[in-house]
Parts: sequence; structure tokens; C-alpha cells
Amino acid sequence: MNAYKTLLNILIADSQFLITESLKLILQSEGRFNVIRVVTEKSELINVLKLENISLLILDHSLININSISELKEIKSSFRDLKVLVISNSLSKTELIELNSAGINDIILKTAGKEELFEAIDSTLKGKKYYSDELLDLLFEVNEKKNPGEETGQLTVSEIEIVRLISEGLTTKEIATRKFISFHTVISHRKNIFRKLSVTSISELIMYSIKAGWINTIEYHI
Repeated sequence: MNAYKTLLNILIADSQFLITESLKLILQSEGRFNVIRVVTEKSELINVLKLENISLLILDHSLININSISELKEIKSSFRDLKVLVISNSLSKTELIELNSAGINDIILKTAGKEELFEAIDSTLKGKKYYSDELLDLLFEVNEKKNPGEETGQLTVSEIEIVRLISEGLTTKEIATRKFISFHTVISHRKNIFRKLSVTSISELIMYSIKAGWINTIEYHI
């Protein structure tokens, strides 16, 4: 086996020192990534993108004097192979919609944990969409307004299956492995299930499921 492997080059664009230093340490400790540089200005960002072969740009556009999302879209369009993961302290529904319209569909909040960070990075590199849970809530709000007649308790077959796996005591990661879907997809299903059933805890979910006949008391192990 070849002892050498090609590392993916990452550029971080953010002016928050503690965030950038933490990101560098986490990414480089993974062994798959090479953080080329941290930049804090738009001009510096563009220069590095021109000079280096960057696979992934992780940035908080609001903190590096990019004045609009259209500017960010222009930068992304200039480097067609560049993958972009936006990280932010917070986003409004309007900003989220604007980012989506600009073709930027990988966005996480800076409150994300290590597992979610790598999940987001992998999704971005594969060209898949990724949003932090709080941002998904904003998207769900839009969908709920489009479908005001949705009835509580109407779960899909896939959601009922996830309820049964939860009742067996499987973790989110184990459910993702069992169903061959991403960790993030399971989280999205869980949020949908809790919202549809108007429950706030696993115990409430289990009791609801027993009453609905989706599981029985023999299947449920505390």
C-alpha cells in the first residue's frame, strides 16, 4: 500500500480568530485535509483561489468584506470546480433563500459539532445539499406555509420505520447505517416526525407509537 496520499486542499475565509484556529486544528487532525491558508479579506481570498488548487472553500462571507450574496455567487462562478461550504453565526430566512438562489446549498452554523462539520464537508465535496438543523427549520417553515392542510400524525412508511428503529434503542448514527442513508437525513426525518406528531421527547414518541399500533410493548426496551 502506498504510504502517501493526496490531501484535499481547504481554504478558510473568516475573520474570527478562535473559529479559524479551531477549524484548522480539527481539519488537519483528520488526516484527509490540508488547510492551505486562512484569509480575512475578499481580495486575499481571490488571490489564493487564483494561485492554489483549492478543493473546498469554508467561509463566513459576512466577515470578509463580501458585501452581498451576489458577490459571493460571482466568486463561485469564477472558479467552477470550487466547492463552497458557508459557516455562519446566524442566518435569516431571507439570507438563506438568497444563498439557495445563488446555488450555495451547503450551509452550517458555527454551533455545529465535529461530526456535523465532517458530514457537511463530505456532502459538499460530493455535490449534495447540507444544512444545519436550525436552517432546516427555516426551510420547513416555508414548506408548512405551502401545505397548511397537512394533518398531524400522517407519517410516511419510511418515517414509521425510523420510529421503530428508535424504539429499539438505535442511535441516529446506527439508524443511518441500517437504512443506508446519511446521518443528516436521519436527523431531518426525526425532526419531521416530532413536528408531525407534536411530541417533544423519545418517551412521548414511543407512547404515541404504541397507541398508534406502529410498535408494541414487547418491541420497546428501556
